[in-house]
Amino acid sequence: MLNLDRDVVIVGAGPSGLTAACELRKAGLSVAVLEARDRVGGRTWTDTIDGAMLEIGGQWVSPDQTVLLDLLDELGLKTYSRYRDGESVYVGADGKKTRYTGDSFPVSTATGAEMDKLIGILDGLAAEIGATEPWAHPKARELDTISFHHWLRRNSNDEEACNNIGLFIAGGMLTKPAHAFSALQAVLMAASAGSFSHLTDEDFILDKRVIGGMQQVSLLQAAELGADVVLNSPVRTVRWEDAGEGGHRVSVVSERATVNARFVIMAVPPNLYSRVSFDPPLPRRQHQMHQHQSLGLVIKVHAVYSTPFWREDGLSGTGFGAGSLVQEVYDNTNHGDSRGTLVGFVSDEKADAVFELSAEDRRRAILESIAGFLGDKALEPEVYYESDWGSEEWTRGAYAASYDLGGLHRYGKDQHTPVGPIYWCSSDLAAEGYQHVDGAVRMGQRTAARIVDAAGVAAKAGASAAAHMAAAAVD
Repeated sequence: MLNLDRDVVIVGAGPSGLTAACELRKAGLSVAVLEARDRVGGRTWTDTIDGAMLEIGGQWVSPDQTVLLDLLDELGLKTYSRYRDGESVYVGADGKKTRYTGDSFPVSTATGAEMDKLIGILDGLAAEIGATEPWAHPKARELDTISFHHWLRRNSNDEEACNNIGLFIAGGMLTKPAHAFSALQAVLMAASAGSFSHLTDEDFILDKRVIGGMQQVSLLQAAELGADVVLNSPVRTVRWEDAGEGGHRVSVVSERATVNARFVIMAVPPNLYSRVSFDPPLPRRQHQMHQHQSLGLVIKVHAVYSTPFWREDGLSGTGFGAGSLVQEVYDNTNHGDSRGTLVGFVSDEKADAVFELSAEDRRRAILESIAGFLGDKALEPEVYYESDWGSEEWTRGAYAASYDLGGLHRYGKDQHTPVGPIYWCSSDLAAEGYQHVDGAVRMGQRTAARIVDAAGVAAKAGASAAAHMAAAAVD
């Protein structure tokens, strides 16, 4: 059992926790990072499965994710563009497959006009409300007490248009049915990416990948931190007490280490806070808030072929179908790889349905859905793998937490509020870059800066008290 004395203990070795640790180190504070898994990276994970390198977790970088791009440069990591040449495929509400080019789905003129109208409204709301404090806007309660499903239909009577727009937020981002979260939560998702239009533009939101995989960000940061990262060490207890003059004494007990510190960063998704016993217990507000935050469910499907056969047919590998089992499919071929890799996504209730099937039947159903976009050659991959983050003990869902209906305007203003020495830090709580690695990095930087400020205030208070006592002794 390790016994460590540090300024700050960080729970979770994903991009947010490791970024916070590196920033705190730069500021002269000592750190220890406790990670439950046997690896770093959190919801980023690059692994080799049956001889194929797969991005099991988060992987894409978009042009607006400037903080992540800066970090990649700092770490010496290079990016490459996602393959997008050729035609995309749209499967409509009638099941008909249509090849197309450009940014717009090949729908009827009327449906296209309704989609444009809804995008325009959402772009306007995202610009007006913003990502920083959506709960504080005068429209917050109104938008937070109606589901995104019903909000879409309040603004359009075109069912295909509503389903297509819903796809970009529900299945595509929050991985929950559109009836399970609010219109305000959808606006936050859009605002965090700069606009709703960015979410509908796969060439923007899925622009680039990291050569060698996104997990390298965490691997390189952890290498810099060295022995201060302790793996296989789930945290069981966080105890703290006031130490006077604005300071605290903290004891964090994990499977492999006990860390005595002044501050704690909980750098895990909110659904995992309850895995830790806090002494004293968290305030009522925190207990209630955490029960209204949950992750969605998605199967990220990887299929590797001897060649990227779709390119020979003039296809980009991109496909969309709101009514399809696999609602999105993309060319995910690795940099410099002669083989072809497709990635597809089965979200929310559709994931529920296929998880009731045997593994063999589920594979068949998923590959048949992909073949509906790209042809029968998709039925026989050399490597097939399902990323199921819902079954991961230390994640339990994907991609990140969102509030249930009405929860964002009710609790959002308190989601960053520290409890004594305990700070909250993850992509789930980000404004810009919400749910993305960029948001995780932003939260790590922001939380580290807050602790550096708090440590400085406590130090000044302690120095002032010591000076006062010395003066009193002289008198």
